[in-house]
Amino acid sequence: MTKLYKLALTALFISGSGYLHAQQTTIQLDSVIIKENRQNYLHNITGTYIFTGKKTNLIYPDAGKINLGNNTARMLMSQVPGVNVWEMDGAGLQINIGTRGTDPHRSIEMNMRQNGYNTNSDVFGYPENHYNIPFQAISEIQYVRGSAALQFGSQFGGMMNFKIKEGDSTKVFGFETEQSAGSNRFFNSYNAIGGKVGKISYYAYYSARTGDGWRPDAAFNYRAYYANIRYQFNSKGSIALQFSRSDYRQQIAGGLTDVQFDANNRQSTRFRNFFNPEINIPALLFNYAFNGNTQLEVTSHALFGQRNSVQFINTPNIADTVNTKTNTYNPRQVDRDYYAAFTTEARLLHTYQLGQLKSTFTAGIRYFEETTKRKQKGTGTIASDFDLSLVKPYGIDLRLHSMNYAAFAENTFQVTPAFSITPGVRYEVIKTTTSGVINNASFPIGYKGNRNYPLFGTGLQYQFNNSSQLYGNISQAYRPYLYAAVTPADQLTIIDPNIKDSRGYDIDLGYRGHISTILNYDVNGFYVYYGNRAGTLTQTDANNAPHLFATNIGNAVAKGIEAYASVSILRSFDEHANWDLRLFNSLAYTHGRYTSGSINQNGTNISLKNNHTESTPDWINRTGLTFLSSHITSTLQYSYTSKSFSDANNTVFNPTGATGLVPAYHVADWAFNYNFLKNYRVGANVNNIFNSRYFTRRINMYPGPGILPADGRTFNISLGLKL
Repeated sequence: MTKLYKLALTALFISGSGYLHAQQTTIQLDSVIIKENRQNYLHNITGTYIFTGKKTNLIYPDAGKINLGNNTARMLMSQVPGVNVWEMDGAGLQINIGTRGTDPHRSIEMNMRQNGYNTNSDVFGYPENHYNIPFQAISEIQYVRGSAALQFGSQFGGMMNFKIKEGDSTKVFGFETEQSAGSNRFFNSYNAIGGKVGKISYYAYYSARTGDGWRPDAAFNYRAYYANIRYQFNSKGSIALQFSRSDYRQQIAGGLTDVQFDANNRQSTRFRNFFNPEINIPALLFNYAFNGNTQLEVTSHALFGQRNSVQFINTPNIADTVNTKTNTYNPRQVDRDYYAAFTTEARLLHTYQLGQLKSTFTAGIRYFEETTKRKQKGTGTIASDFDLSLVKPYGIDLRLHSMNYAAFAENTFQVTPAFSITPGVRYEVIKTTTSGVINNASFPIGYKGNRNYPLFGTGLQYQFNNSSQLYGNISQAYRPYLYAAVTPADQLTIIDPNIKDSRGYDIDLGYRGHISTILNYDVNGFYVYYGNRAGTLTQTDANNAPHLFATNIGNAVAKGIEAYASVSILRSFDEHANWDLRLFNSLAYTHGRYTSGSINQNGTNISLKNNHTESTPDWINRTGLTFLSSHITSTLQYSYTSKSFSDANNTVFNPTGATGLVPAYHVADWAFNYNFLKNYRVGANVNNIFNSRYFTRRINMYPGPGILPADGRTFNISLGLKL
């Protein structure tokens, strides 16, 4: 009877969906408990990387702890203190995260990577992250704070590396499938195959996600593909070919004013606005261990794709209605970017004897080149569908080119068996050129910028015992100025020829470890100096005529405390219990303020000193309770984020909603996973359990302008199979 039941379930999964969907499996009790007590920070040496003395996090996206089908980022980051998550939609089509005063918009100040290589559209000129990974495909996430700038380059936010699952090496063929359905006609399908045949191992997935969205006029259609074929040519070396793609088309419901949000936070102000990014990333990875002490890693990858939008752009208090003069809708604006990038990175790690102790050296080089063709302010059609055709040509037509050479070296000197020092240096050479036309294609512009500079840092670590360590690090960091900073919007804007990259440093001092399988903890203080932030000032010329001057507007500091703890409630009393309750809490206090500088406000330059830095809540706290047994994993999570400001002026209210205060908000989520008959699982998730009315951001550009409401209460259920 059991065999017939299994066959029936398998047939139901395959015939009912037409897709192959993957799950993340929860295994037997002993393994679950071991997995739950996995180290939540990176090992000192991981591959060719040195993480000694650095503030790091290791994140595991396990079913029953995170809403994987919806890519819910606030649950994914729940045990990483201080991560500010901007919520664009309930479908998780973008990951928008920032920390310690950095901008969360498409993780623009993060060095975002997959399997070790970058996924940002352009690391320097336009580092937004349009590429999206389904959370069900992730095996673990490696996160390094500002000290990552030495080994990985910009940004102030640090480096986040998403490691994709690999196939089961004990099987020739493995198959996973998971299907989720929920509120607002949400449907998510994840499918994967993997295994090993001789010296060849492979893993591939296909993911699809559709829905109407929580607000009207917010429908989406998302797809993602990935394939990895690795050839282990001998016991020392391997070569892997990978290809990734993500694309989606999303209807944008538009921003709201404060009045509109208070009246009905679910309303739509736009129905003809659409957004469509398409990103392709082929990669070649070579690894070779010369011996037990020396390892080489070479990664080459390309990124090519596009970002497209068509929208009626205006403040939310101006309705997108039929023009009474023409008896048609107004034309929409069409913007398109085309990306073509290539990067090669080579890293070598060597462990050697220094006196009676072993020390470790790592060094690497990077070559990066990228071209963006930017076409904006084209006059589109009066249609209501996703139509990128033009009635009039683009008003902005630019060619943006970035080139980078970089080299780094770090060395961990083991001074005593417990104490180590890790100094490091990085040298950057960046060349940026811009050419084309703006202002209705009538005003030609040209810009060339060449700069080079070193970055330095040092880490300290003291290992008290096998279960606790004291760590500290100071590292310089930078944020290259973006294309927008050197491209005037019109002839009234003058670019400072001496504009500088934002430069500063990041300091961490912390203590982390665990007590048996009962308690995990990590407490640290931090200080981030963020100098030369870019912005716009008002000046007058020799004829006393006012103009805008794009330059560096001031300096800022973010300082505070981050604390994480996870405690096993049941195993504190009974170490051999066959189920468990774990309570976790991640708390961050960030005092982000401008220390100097000024900014243009209504034509007048005003001081920024003591103003809050943008998008920097003072407090972020996330706490949760996880139940674990041999078959069930379930998490109830509560999140609190205090108020923040959307602009450096610290505007409290703006009638258009584009700038102003972002009030504090509370939100609760629940995730559930049940494994049965060894290969099957069922899941359920509820986001925003108490249907809180809140928003995480305001914006004065796409996809607003205005307030972008967060989703109210939503749910999904899922069925999974793994063979």
